[in-house]
Amino acid sequence: METLWVPLAAALAIAATALATGWAQSKIGAAAAAALAEKPELRTTAVLMIALPETMVVLGFVIAVLILLKGV
Repeated sequence: METLWVPLAAALAIAATALATGWAQSKIGAAAAAALAEKPELRTTAVLMIALPETMVVLGFVIAVLILLKGV
């Protein structure tokens, strides 16, 4: 029974962070596009703000790998 929960926990770690990142980037992307329309000099800040939530997926991947390695 335990072997069933380990891959599911790893999949949940990736899925939750991927969904959260997608939601955050959709909100940030719309705001960044509106800000760039008014002030084009904010493009560096906009790119950084769009890239920042992607670290959540990387951390989710690390957690998933740790779960899988611990479950072996």
